[in-house]
Amino acid sequence: MLDPETYAPEHFLWSFEDGVATITLNRPDRKNPLTFESYAELRDLFRGLVYARSVQAVIVTGAGGNFCSGGDVHEIIGPLVEMEMPGLLDFTRMTGDLVKAMRDCPQPVIAAVDGICVGAGAIMAMASDLRIATPAAKTAFLFNRVGLAGCDMGACAILPRLIGQGRASELLFLGRSMSAEEGERWGFYNRLVEADALMSAAKAWASRIAAGPNFANAMTKNQLNTEWDMGLHTAIEAEAQAQAICMQTKDFERAYRAFAARETPVFEGD
Repeated sequence: MLDPETYAPEHFLWSFEDGVATITLNRPDRKNPLTFESYAELRDLFRGLVYARSVQAVIVTGAGGNFCSGGDVHEIIGPLVEMEMPGLLDFTRMTGDLVKAMRDCPQPVIAAVDGICVGAGAIMAMASDLRIATPAAKTAFLFNRVGLAGCDMGACAILPRLIGQGRASELLFLGRSMSAEEGERWGFYNRLVEADALMSAAKAWASRIAAGPNFANAMTKNQLNTEWDMGLHTAIEAEAQAQAICMQTKDFERAYRAFAARETPVFEGD
């Protein structure tokens, strides 16, 4: 079971404080590309977070003024050209499993994006629950520029839900870069801040989430995921059941008693 206090990844940086975990992609000389190994290690980490109750929010960011330049050209794309179909399918399923793991972990995930955020990096930002960027952020789903379809790692399912079908189609067919201003205007980015305020803004949100009712937050994330393919009546019933479960938590009672006493509730996640 993952212990956030002692966890020591091999292919990226990790820190943990006051319920907030920070993942930093750390190959700044190459703008933080992913490799076969870092994909797998990130996937396994997010799977492990399902059972890491002391982790209440996660920040994903990159070192050196960039978020992530996608899959490493020499360490991933070169070998893929030489692979047969079974190996290619193993790889594409593994990368998709990273997105599944990010969506399935109960903790809200915040992407803190500066500079280059392209390919698989754009996917990781997309798969996060909240996104904060700097004006220098350049985001591109550039798969068609390397001869691939835009339907990579869930892009055709998630991106239209964030920015709309037409805008998603524009980015996926043209492979062009989305500016930070466009990203905020279209709803991809929740907020833009200057580079020197990026991590403090992300940590402020993460700390606020970590101080909240964590069981209920996990339920919210679960419902956001599962209601994508539900009809309205089914979704309302699912939410009724989810909310009734949350009403049995001690956090719900704590909030009521704090309100009655005109105090700020202290949530404990149970």
